[in-house]
Amino acid sequence: MLTSLSITNIVLIDQVDLEFTKGLCVLTGETGAGKSILLDALSLAIGERADTSVVRGGSTSGNKSTIYAAFELSDYETIHTWMMNNEIEVPRDGEPVILRRTLTADGRSRAFINDQPVSAGALRAIGGTLVEIEGQFASHGLLNPGNHRSALDAFGKLNAQAENVEKGWVRYKKAKKQLRNKRDEIERIAAEGDYLRHVYTELTQMDPQKGEEESLLRSRSLMMNAEKIADAIKQTLDMLTGSEGFQHQFSRSLRSLERVEEISGGLLKKALEALDRSANEAAITVDLLLEALQATNTEPEKLEQLDERLFGLRAAARKHNVDVDSLARLCHEFAKKIGYLDDADRDISRLEEEQERAKKAYSDLSLELHAARMAAAKELDRTINAEFPYLRLESALFCTRVTMLGESEWSQNGIDRVVFEATTNPGHPAGPINRVASGGELARLLLALKVALFNANGVTTLVFDEVDAGVGGATAAAIAERLATLSEGVQVLVVTHSPQVAARATQHFHVTKSVKTSKSGSDTVTVVSQLSPNERREEIARMLAGAKVTDEARAAADKLITEINN
Repeated sequence: MLTSLSITNIVLIDQVDLEFTKGLCVLTGETGAGKSILLDALSLAIGERADTSVVRGGSTSGNKSTIYAAFELSDYETIHTWMMNNEIEVPRDGEPVILRRTLTADGRSRAFINDQPVSAGALRAIGGTLVEIEGQFASHGLLNPGNHRSALDAFGKLNAQAENVEKGWVRYKKAKKQLRNKRDEIERIAAEGDYLRHVYTELTQMDPQKGEEESLLRSRSLMMNAEKIADAIKQTLDMLTGSEGFQHQFSRSLRSLERVEEISGGLLKKALEALDRSANEAAITVDLLLEALQATNTEPEKLEQLDERLFGLRAAARKHNVDVDSLARLCHEFAKKIGYLDDADRDISRLEEEQERAKKAYSDLSLELHAARMAAAKELDRTINAEFPYLRLESALFCTRVTMLGESEWSQNGIDRVVFEATTNPGHPAGPINRVASGGELARLLLALKVALFNANGVTTLVFDEVDAGVGGATAAAIAERLATLSEGVQVLVVTHSPQVAARATQHFHVTKSVKTSKSGSDTVTVVSQLSPNERREEIARMLAGAKVTDEARAAADKLITEINN
């Protein structure tokens, strides 16, 4: 629950520090005194959109507004989990969560949770779990049909089912996306299918090999220079094998040394061995040169065939904008794409089956949730309609419309549209709650909804801005009774002009305007004070009597307070 609220430099408020208790807390005061400013400040503290026009000008605080709101937690686990997931330091059990917001006149806004800087969105997320502010003409909360489905789910304790439906929706959307992407991919490839097959056939027939260009270039160079190479080989062979060639001279030298080797006493042994080896190497050299000479004997048509192959490979590489060595890889890729097309029907069938399974799973979960929502809607209608007599709305009828949507409108929230409708006049058709009721009736409708839903919405503090507007007498007394009943389970803050509501309060704050005079001039400020029992009696008497408080009004106030307390 809200335990304290500190406001600095907001509109007419210079400085206000309030401490709150459990139960029903009321704020009273003349119209224009600044009661709604307090609620606006609380809204800022829980992350609502900032408007720099609220920054109070000309104050010693340097045109900076600050709002602190401290909360005592009843559900530590949920809040602590949220804080841990958002990397915010978690307070110890028993310690408050403090929300802080600062605004400056130049448009800057900062948000803090327990003095740790956060985004306004994070402040709004945690604030929404702690406080719900419902004004008579609010455009959010239960007046917004967009919130009706979640309110019904919370009432019927259907959140776990709703989460399963959301997960089913995510799986279904993922399956649809995979199928769509596969179809798009296949369509793109199929558009060039004939071309792929034609090119693949060409490349397959060509059968390019990695490194083939380099090998062809070597062979081509040999063929083109065969005559020159052959002449060099013949000259070398003539030097080696001619009548006066190296081999002839070598043999003569070897025989000459062999004749004197026996009388050399072993002096020539190693030289003869070396000469013998050289003779063998020379013979091997001659054989290799003869083999090389044979290789130069190529026919002209072979060079023609080689050129045709080389130029064909290069033309194919230019055609596909790759190098020659990449043609083999390109052929493999084309084969994969063709195989992909050949397997397309099987892949599509598999993905269609997966989509249908995901769709059926989502549909089954949604139908179960629909049935549960229908049952919860009946119970919610019974509960709220039972509240109406207490609020002098005996002729009113509340109805929760749960409409099954067409497939095109399915979403992560299921297959239902949920709208709260009501009629306050017998014989008139029901309609959206914010269109069928007058201001006072609408306020009571909202109160009935809050009474029915407060256990489900999880917030620790409910705030009503003039829920009793436009009503009086027995109706005001009935509203006061239901607010008091509601405050037994959750803290309730009410801005009110009703003495019946004020008389039910466990805590009463009075809001006034006063003029402060200083050397710099006069300044109008809003002052908030907690009333003592005697001051509270005087304020309720003022609310009963008007501008002039009489003894009769004080006696009526005493009677009203006594009757309620008894």
